[in-house]
Amino acid sequence: MVDTRFHAPAAPQPLMALLKSLELAEQVDDLRARSLMVVGAHELALAGEGHVALAAHRDYLPDLLTTSAGAVVVSPSLKESVPATSLALVAARPQELFVELLHRLYPGNTRRVLAGPLLNSRPAVLEDAVEIGANVVIGPGVEIGSGTVIGPNTVIGAGVAIGRDCVIGANCTVDCAYLGNRVVLHPGARIGTEGFGWVDFTRSNRKIPQLGRVILQDGVEVGANSTIDRGALGDTVVGEGSKIDNLVQIGHNCRIGRNCLIAGMVGLAGSTTIEDEVLIGAGAGTAGHLTIGRGSVIYARSGVSKDVPPGSRVAGAPAEDVRDWRRGIAAVRRLSERGGK
Repeated sequence: MVDTRFHAPAAPQPLMALLKSLELAEQVDDLRARSLMVVGAHELALAGEGHVALAAHRDYLPDLLTTSAGAVVVSPSLKESVPATSLALVAARPQELFVELLHRLYPGNTRRVLAGPLLNSRPAVLEDAVEIGANVVIGPGVEIGSGTVIGPNTVIGAGVAIGRDCVIGANCTVDCAYLGNRVVLHPGARIGTEGFGWVDFTRSNRKIPQLGRVILQDGVEVGANSTIDRGALGDTVVGEGSKIDNLVQIGHNCRIGRNCLIAGMVGLAGSTTIEDEVLIGAGAGTAGHLTIGRGSVIYARSGVSKDVPPGSRVAGAPAEDVRDWRRGIAAVRRLSERGGK
């Protein structure tokens, strides 16, 4: 569910009351809408009886079939795939309806960096031997472990937890995040920024509330001026021992495994999954909602547009097996040489 350390939920309310506030009550004839108490929103795979979840298109289908959500906002094509235990809220534009529900379930301003909704009465807790640089701002409810160093001009948002023996460089911002032990953030790193999520594309470009978190496990290192967006609902996770170079963008809800190396200028679109021990060369990029298998190598400047099996080595745009890519380059070169004679 949405972490209340960072975002305050409204009081539990019947689903029918939510639908009435959107003038949609007459469109739902399922009697369960009157008795179902909604406590918040969650991802399909993790939602429980009191949650509303979203299934906007067929990429959601595997999780939709097994969800335990009390209600699911779905496109018409997915209505028949909603489990009998869940109530289907069918909408031609499901993401837009879901956004309206999120605004009612989490009515606070989700863009306030230091305004921890449930933590304003809690002071920050710093263990022994924490070093704080000049002009550092630490929000309410922050927890920082012993031996951690916070560089000058850094902002630590409300409720953030930072482990022991970490090094947080100058001019960093950390919001809606949990950092493990021995995490290193180089100067200018931005952790927990809003994900790039919008509805009503090109018309009103309305922001989808970004209510998730960032989890950086033990030993993670993030380069200068790199950005890791928090999840839209769930978590953006970087696994233990993974190292991220400078000027890298990691989108919301990405999952990066253990001991990965990601070189500079890489861009990972939202919900990309990187399994353990993957190497990604400089300037590579991924489309969203795909998986790069364990032990794979993504060569520099590659454009990954589909799932990559474990142990693969891919190059080019769109990315393909590096041997096929090299053969293609050689063939083009031979054709070019022949044309010039």
